[in-house]
Order: sequence, then C-alpha cells, then structure tokens
Amino acid sequence: MHTKKLSPMTPLLLLLFFLSLTVGSASTSAGENLYTPKANLIRYWNKEVKNNHAKPTFLLSKVSPLSAVDAARFSKLAAQNALSSQFPAICPTANLLCFPDSFPTLQELISHPNIVNFRNIWRQQGIFFRESMLKKGKVMPMPDIKDKIPERSFLPRSISSKIPFSTSKISEIKKIFHVDDNSTMESMIVKSLSECEKAPSPGETKRCVGSAEDMIDFAISVLGRNIAVRSTENVKGSKQNIMIGSVKGINGGKVMQIVSCHQTLLPYLLYSCHSVPKVRVYEVDILDPNSQAKINHGVASCHMHTSASNPNQAELTIASGPGQIEACHWVFENHLIWTVAN
Repeated sequence: MHTKKLSPMTPLLLLLFFLSLTVGSASTSAGENLYTPKANLIRYWNKEVKNNHAKPTFLLSKVSPLSAVDAARFSKLAAQNALSSQFPAICPTANLLCFPDSFPTLQELISHPNIVNFRNIWRQQGIFFRESMLKKGKVMPMPDIKDKIPERSFLPRSISSKIPFSTSKISEIKKIFHVDDNSTMESMIVKSLSECEKAPSPGETKRCVGSAEDMIDFAISVLGRNIAVRSTENVKGSKQNIMIGSVKGINGGKVMQIVSCHQTLLPYLLYSCHSVPKVRVYEVDILDPNSQAKINHGVASCHMHTSASNPNQAELTIASGPGQIEACHWVFENHLIWTVAN
C-alpha cells in the first residue's frame, strides 16, 4: 500500500481549519478570529507601535478580508509560484480589482496627461488654501475629495511579498493576474510600477507598500515608533462651502516631518508613501455653514516651503513664486498621513 506524502504546509492548513471550527468564537479585542489578516495586523501594531492610542480604524478597514484558511492557502500558492491558477477565485474573495475595464474613470486616470496642462484646473478646484483659513467660523469651499480609484484591499504580506514587483518582471505579473496584452490592466500595472521605481527627490525617502505591515514599517523607519495614522473621516462637504469648527494643531502646531501615503493603481491595494519635511498638520471639525452642525472631521496638512513641490500645483495656485508662501490641502478620501502621536 502506498502512502501519499503530505505537503509541508498541510499540517498548518489542517491546524487553521480546526481552529476555525473549535475556536471560531475566540477573538482579539477587536472581535476578530485570532488568525485572520486583521487580527494579525492588530498584533503587529501592538508589537511595533509604542503608544496607547486606539488602533487605526482606517488602516484596519483596508486589511484583506480573506479568512485565516484562505490566507494560508493562497500564501502557499504564492510561495510555489502557482497563484495564477487560483486568481479567478482569490480576486473577488480578497477584494481585488478584477475587471478594470468596467470602471469608466479608470482609463482616464491611467492616461492622465502631464500635470503641466492642469494649472487652471488646480486653480478652479481650489485644492490649495492658506493656513489662515483654518480658523473657527471661517467659511471656505472644499474641493472634490472623493476617491476616484476603485475600492480594493491589501493582500496579506505573506502573499504580496511573493508577487514580483518590477517593470522587468511585467510578464510574470501579467500571468499571475491574467492580464491581456495592451489591456487597461497592463497599462495600469506598468504605469504604477514605473512611478514606484522613480528615484526620490533630494532629501526624500519613498516606498511603495502593498501591505499594512509594510506601511507601518516604512512610517516607523522615518518617524520612529510613537506614531499615529490620520485621515479625513468621510467625504461630506465635498464640492461645497464648509464652515471651520474646532481646530487642533498636531504636535502642538509645530512644524514637523510627516509620511504621506497616496493610493496607486494595482489589482491589490498599493500605496505610494514618502517623507515630507516642514509640515504643520491640523485636525478640523467641518461644519455645515447653514446649520453649523458637524458633518465631517478633516485632516489638513500645510507645507511650509513649497519650492520642492510641483511648481504647477501649490506654488502657481496661491503663491507668486517658489517657497514664498505656505500651501495647505485636505487629506483626500483613502489617503492618509502618519505623524508623531500626541
């Protein structure tokens, strides 16, 4: 009688399966099964971040929805370079971008022309404003802060770390994600990888991150372990006049270094993060100007020296020349900044 040899991963998968049956009610303080990607992130945060602030709700909302069993199964496939065979199954289960051509705004985002042609748009949308506007009772227009990129989730780091991430590996990446030649998805991946491979500006540190743990690591490498995630609560007030309510200056309103993270287009959630020096950050209650009821809690960052930023954005919008004025903007939906915690 022949005995089939078990894969090295089989005991782990069996363990996770039985744990999901026998201790499914076991949970972390956040009410999560002990072995889900979300529970793993909570443990990682507790281990790496040195303060007693509440866990970052925003970051937790972006964690992979995969079950513990599925995460282990797909991690095994990724390690064996066999993820492609199960992509149709993992894509909807992991909340990835499966059908990019079904999003009409996606092609526009991919083929976005050079920003030099958008001077008038930056002015018209009022994206940048003066720091003096952040005073209680001030009424000001809020630009459209809604995210135009399709919703996706991070992959667990055990999976994302095994996926090629280089323009030189585009053929392998296309195979994994079942990408057709000359498709919207191919253009999206090539554009994002090219952006991630660009050298940082002088004095800047940057990194593209495909997992929440990678983002935490990068923020810690720049700011240390006493850190906090800050993001605008919702999109209420977008494209209309708002009234400024209570204003709180982070770090006592002092100029500081931050880490700013913006979404980048890939089938899974990817952020481009970079260090930003000489910034003041404010948390602001946003009110309806008529009823004066609170409708949002926004985060605004004010760049004290704009000479290193794109001169066709902040400088040409509210300043007469490079470095002559501060430039403030709201943190848009699904963007976030990291600061020291206080």
